[in-house]
Amino acid sequence: MNRSLTVVTRISVAALLGLGSLTTSRAEAEPHGRTEPTPPSGAQSETAPGQIGSVEGDTVRGSTQAMSPKRDMPDYDGRGAPRTTAGDVALWVPRVLLSPLYLVSEFVVRRPLGWVITTAERNQWPSAIRNFFLFGPDKKAGVVPTAFLDFGFRPSFGVYAFWDDLLGEGNHLRLHATTFGLDWLQGAIADRIPIDAKSSLDLRVEGTHRPDQIFHGLGPRSLQDDRARYGIDQVMARPVFEMSWWRGSRVSTEAGFKYVAFRDDTCCDDPSLSSLVQRGLVASPPSFDTGYSSVYERAEVTIDSREERPAPQDGVRAELHVEHGSNVRQSTANWIRYGGSLGGFVDLKNNRTVSLSMTTLFVDPISEGATIPFTEQVVLGGSGPMRGYLYGRLIGRSAAIATLKYRWPIWSFLDGTMQAAVGNVFGAQLDGFAAKLLRLSSAIGIESVGSADHTFEVLAGFGTETFDQGGTVNSLRLLFGTNRGF
Repeated sequence: MNRSLTVVTRISVAALLGLGSLTTSRAEAEPHGRTEPTPPSGAQSETAPGQIGSVEGDTVRGSTQAMSPKRDMPDYDGRGAPRTTAGDVALWVPRVLLSPLYLVSEFVVRRPLGWVITTAERNQWPSAIRNFFLFGPDKKAGVVPTAFLDFGFRPSFGVYAFWDDLLGEGNHLRLHATTFGLDWLQGAIADRIPIDAKSSLDLRVEGTHRPDQIFHGLGPRSLQDDRARYGIDQVMARPVFEMSWWRGSRVSTEAGFKYVAFRDDTCCDDPSLSSLVQRGLVASPPSFDTGYSSVYERAEVTIDSREERPAPQDGVRAELHVEHGSNVRQSTANWIRYGGSLGGFVDLKNNRTVSLSMTTLFVDPISEGATIPFTEQVVLGGSGPMRGYLYGRLIGRSAAIATLKYRWPIWSFLDGTMQAAVGNVFGAQLDGFAAKLLRLSSAIGIESVGSADHTFEVLAGFGTETFDQGGTVNSLRLLFGTNRGF
């Protein structure tokens, strides 16, 4: 006890006198009685005259400790340094090829967004936002503002509302309404009724009133410079049955009614489609003058061998769909839409996946001479294949697309994506298919991970003319905002 009292007294006196040194031995000051080797008598000391040690916080450190070499990292688990795998080497190939896009994603999007998220977490913004927009004792209902900007179309602003466990456990209500003036209105509502743990029945109704739809012509040779606009009024009502089964596999069936009318409308300094038709510059697309009312049935099967993340994402995915439609205004106007895709996925490391998929899509009349409305034919762009194009840029009776995609996790709720696709629309049953008529579409973006009912996305992409037209890039796409998945 006397020794401890002596140490404390010396430290206190040194602190009061403002000295940077203590005249105490390392054995007395070092915790646990740990000692450092003492220089031989008469050896020149590295410590300045009158200074034997220094005090930092509660630890007394001598000059000999400052001179000690840095220790190697301990091998706690005994497995040694991780070995370089084939996946580590292969990962450098997309890194080098896609480095320009990666730099944009990393320093223009991810890091600024990461700063915002870190600041939000530090200042507890999520809790404040959650408490502001969500209601009820268990926060199972809420109203969230939304915005969607897809340059080339008019922007939209609205609300997304939800109420979980409304009429019972698992019964979820969803509503999404957006507008950009009285001539731009869109809304959808869905009530999800649980059947069991792996299946549900959705009752969905949606309506659209927009003036800004695009039309460039039908077939593979349509040109970017031939863009025209038209307005559309559409109402759909449908029940949708969905069931998940093995791993990521699922089955979906639906049947419904669709009313579609086209209007003489325009926006964005583009000519209206109706004016071009009246002047004889463009042939009227099928059913554009009359509109149509259809009933349809659709079935879709997805076979996906991959388990949910964070499990490795190596595997195979196949999708098949078939849909029968009938225009009730014309007894002979029946058509069938069908097609599918097959893709393989390689997980390079930690859910960083490279995938290659092939997609073919077809629309054929069931009865000879039946008219298939142009909006019921194969449409590329938007959220479907060839994402570098706006929705409606490419329309035809069939399509073939190959897509190479790289996907990597950014945060627990965000993924980065890079993709390049080669393909185009063609005539019936790929009539006229030729390599010179293919187009290139490329895009890079960030997508939210989780429920598809309400998603966030940032995307930048481009599309080209056909290769025989020079393959020039003349279609740019910039997208920012929230989407609905019901």
